[in-house]
Amino acid sequence: MKKIFKVLLCVLLAALFAVAGYVGYVLISYHRIGNQILDVEGKKGGAAAVGESYRVVSWNIGFGAYEADYGFFMDGGTQSWAWSKTRLDTNLAAIAARLGAETPDFCLVQEVDIDATRSYHTDERVPLRMALTGENYASVFAQNYDSPFLMYPILQPHGASKSGLITFSAHGMTSAIRHELPVETGLSKFLDLDRCYSVSRIPVAGGGELVLYNLHLSAYTSDGTIATEQLKRLLDDMRREYEAGNWCVAGGDFNKDLLGDSSVYFTAADTLYAWAQPIPEGTFDGTGIVLVAPLDEANPVPSCRNADGPYNERQYVLTVDGFLASQNVAVQESRVIDTGFAYSDHNPVEMTFSLR
Repeated sequence: MKKIFKVLLCVLLAALFAVAGYVGYVLISYHRIGNQILDVEGKKGGAAAVGESYRVVSWNIGFGAYEADYGFFMDGGTQSWAWSKTRLDTNLAAIAARLGAETPDFCLVQEVDIDATRSYHTDERVPLRMALTGENYASVFAQNYDSPFLMYPILQPHGASKSGLITFSAHGMTSAIRHELPVETGLSKFLDLDRCYSVSRIPVAGGGELVLYNLHLSAYTSDGTIATEQLKRLLDDMRREYEAGNWCVAGGDFNKDLLGDSSVYFTAADTLYAWAQPIPEGTFDGTGIVLVAPLDEANPVPSCRNADGPYNERQYVLTVDGFLASQNVAVQESRVIDTGFAYSDHNPVEMTFSLR
């Protein structure tokens, strides 16, 4: 009996040491990437022009895993990886082909993995750059996720992840930088991304620059307020560029209800989602920056679904993807491109604009 007790005690102690060791590994491994100068690849030269019409497309591709039958464990679903390497590659090829067919002047893509357990260590920049690069596009990548190995869910641990934002420009790009954003300081920081936005500079014929921002604000937070703080940081940056005489356009996943109350147009939520709050009133006052929320009121299409399971008509949907523009940018149109959530839990969004 004593021998059995000793064995059980040893097993328990070993388990406790293993848990303590893992917690220590996660705590020690955690770090912020910080501000960085980014490398511009692809097309050299080029410029935008005042008065010309341009089209920008933004798409959170959900690391290529969120097909219509996919539900993510952090949203209430069961999956933590893409279904398989084969299905991931097929879906990424479809995403790249769709973006290539759109032939945008500028393209902003979020949740692009470069080395992650969940996406079978696939560098997802490759198919995107094959569709939008070379002599046609300049591109720049900003990393916003460098996570240690996460052991949850137990049966299929999410693993380690390196991921980020990629920006494409058909009109040249002289330089780009990564700006770090604030994140929560509690345990939520281990589940959230290392939030940032990228800033790409496109020369404008006759002087000045089109400053293009790619963003993905926080979702997995305690109450959603950190995403508002991040937005204010971005708006301060855009205001300074606007006051300096440059043209500013931002796009991406705000993780905020950009329509104020998407249930007016779509299904009402059966629960409260912190990431689905509206942007507080007064956020844009005095900034010279306006929010452009993509919406066709005659035929409203949401930009995002709650990935608590396979896509269905009863699932909560809303619009969290959109754009910001300085007041010297004339916006002609903005809409959601309806893919039926076939490739991601987000539909792509687009905006047509010109520089005043």
